[in-house]
Amino acid sequence: MARWEPNASRRLAEAALELFTERGYENTTVLDIAKRAGLAKSTFFRHFQDKREVLFGEDPLTEHLTTAIATAHSGADPLEAVVFGFDALGRNVFTPAHRAFAVRRRAVIDAHPDLQEREALKGMNLTASITRAIAHRGAPALMARVTAELATLALKIAYERWSDLDNTDEFSAVARQALGEVQAAVLSTRKTT
Repeated sequence: MARWEPNASRRLAEAALELFTERGYENTTVLDIAKRAGLAKSTFFRHFQDKREVLFGEDPLTEHLTTAIATAHSGADPLEAVVFGFDALGRNVFTPAHRAFAVRRRAVIDAHPDLQEREALKGMNLTASITRAIAHRGAPALMARVTAELATLALKIAYERWSDLDNTDEFSAVARQALGEVQAAVLSTRKTT
């Protein structure tokens, strides 16, 4: 076997999802994943700590989102900066080529409470990162926190809709719609109190 294998990380992730779908998460070992990818077990551990990290290890989402929020035009209010971030995710992370992987990943996570817990922790870390990015733009702490919470909720809703097999819309459109619906729900709640 070659010392260096191109796209090893992606191959391992694809193999893991195939096996998680076929055998179940609990019944799949790291060795199974490495063999399916045509790689050595040691290669797996160069890329991931454990089999759970195949689903959670790489996090381009946070980096792209927070960088886009930080670089949104100077006159953008916090929610406009978030929309700028959602557009960046649509261009760089949640692309049409990534949709099939996202659909399978979501199905595996939805079937396992431990993975759902890990996904929730990832969401909390994302919220904290968004809060920092918005605060760094000069928003007051409470405004940054509330905006980040709304953004994270909208992002979760958008991801669920976008990763539905029947959905063919681009991620940024789905995310913008979800953010608009979250804003409308907040405003309608305010009117009823």
